[in-house]
Amino acid sequence: MIYTITFNPALDYIVKMDDFNLGHVNRSSCESVYAGGKGINVSIVLNNLGVKSKALVFIAGFTGQEIEREVREFGCDTDFIKLKNGMSRINVKIKADVESEINGGGPDIPEEALEELYEKLNCLTEGDILVLAGSIPKTMPVDIYEKIMESLQDKGVKFIVDTTGESLLKVLKYKPFLIKPNHHELGDLFNVKLNGNDEIIEYAKKLKEMGARNVLISMAGDGAILIKENGEVITSNVPKGKVKNSVGAGDSMVAGFIAGYLEANDIEKGFKLGVATGSASAFSEGLATKDYVYELLNQIN
Repeated sequence: MIYTITFNPALDYIVKMDDFNLGHVNRSSCESVYAGGKGINVSIVLNNLGVKSKALVFIAGFTGQEIEREVREFGCDTDFIKLKNGMSRINVKIKADVESEINGGGPDIPEEALEELYEKLNCLTEGDILVLAGSIPKTMPVDIYEKIMESLQDKGVKFIVDTTGESLLKVLKYKPFLIKPNHHELGDLFNVKLNGNDEIIEYAKKLKEMGARNVLISMAGDGAILIKENGEVITSNVPKGKVKNSVGAGDSMVAGFIAGYLEANDIEKGFKLGVATGSASAFSEGLATKDYVYELLNQIN
């Protein structure tokens, strides 16, 4: 079974307008609301690809109820941890001549809610996959990813980690099956500006030396690079298309990788399907659909 965790989900309120005038009343041309959060996105796209997962999500208040309704409407198997106080956040995303975002803070997550999460995770067994994605909310212990991975070290669980900074560096000692920084995040990890694939590969290999089994570097329109567990380097182009929405593209790449890998126990197939799935979300108003993913897959080299 695949499990995803979303500590700080949100309702993404997307507002489109021709232009945005700061300090004035603005009128939208259209609006939409989506349940968001990196783990939720991974579970939704996995479901779109025909792969079942269980989404472990912390929710609170009336916004949490709407997140729960929407995620279940997508057909995802869910296990919600309901907080007694606060409300799940609302993120406002303004799409105009210049894109702007206002992200909410989210509720406090008390110790008893974390204990409930650990009880659920204790059911994981060998061969299960756990996706840890996103930054750690300020209301939570900064080492929560480390503690989760440490608690499951002896169970044979495969960890896929999509986070940044110290949160990523500190979990490498637990040998995650896959990590997925983008090329900018990779440079930030080592406080360098990376120029070209050779430098990106050099520093991605450093992450492998520090413990990651497989390292996937996404590079937006410049493709992607995979450093396999055996040290082999694979590069990929991206298919042609117009970027409509970058939100969830990285999460979709993770979902596509998992789906492709599980289909044939093949890392390279996972890499290829991951690139196609991330691109499908980037070229769509919403998250990737299976038909569009496989349409783009033929363009991946």
